[in-house]
Amino acid sequence: MALPTIEHPTYELTLRSNNQTVKYRPFLVKEEKIILLALEDGTYAAMLNAVKSICKACTNNQIDIDTLPLFDLEYLFLNIRAKSVGEISKIRVLCPDDKTTYANVEVDLTKVDILVDENHEKDILIDKNKNLGIMMKYITMPDVMTIDNLEATTSKELFDIIARGIDYVYEGDRIYKSSDYTPEEMKDFLENLTTDTLARIKTFYDTSPKLKHTVEVENPNTKVKSEITLQGLYDFFE
Repeated sequence: MALPTIEHPTYELTLRSNNQTVKYRPFLVKEEKIILLALEDGTYAAMLNAVKSICKACTNNQIDIDTLPLFDLEYLFLNIRAKSVGEISKIRVLCPDDKTTYANVEVDLTKVDILVDENHEKDILIDKNKNLGIMMKYITMPDVMTIDNLEATTSKELFDIIARGIDYVYEGDRIYKSSDYTPEEMKDFLENLTTDTLARIKTFYDTSPKLKHTVEVENPNTKVKSEITLQGLYDFFE
């Protein structure tokens, strides 16, 4: 005789990048093991792979995880986790007043949201007279996995990030998709931009939608209370 089939509740959320409604279920014991293994590994890559596997399983492959902007993926996973292990999560943070003491804070995961800077823009106009410009796209998980350092410190790292973030270049009615060009061709194009245009592209990344939440922490040693902004999935992955 077969064992009973276990039914699981389903929930809905709306992705912020395209307003798509996604149905999801809580993760199960077999998927929780994936998280535990990622925590044991301790690397950012292991964490991202765990998040990808769990989001695919818990949404029944409704969406292409690899094409989701990273902030959508983070938001989806956080909601799955909230329905799986509880909406209140204890997170260990560094107290900013002495920068040496760690303390635990409780975070209501249902209150964590994606915040967008009011100055954020994807369309970077280069030449108004020619209607020449660049349309940017958001970083996805595969992009992150191939970029060594998102906080670029060298020109090569910076160009790698920018090249991956360009959706297409336009001039009038003509569209030049970045996928149709080699990395070398895109690099040549980028090197011919003005420093002002490059700065505006960097602003696109600085102001991109981010998973953010501000919490108050009290240093157990000094009793000083401070506010800390948690940002990105890594800060919530405990």
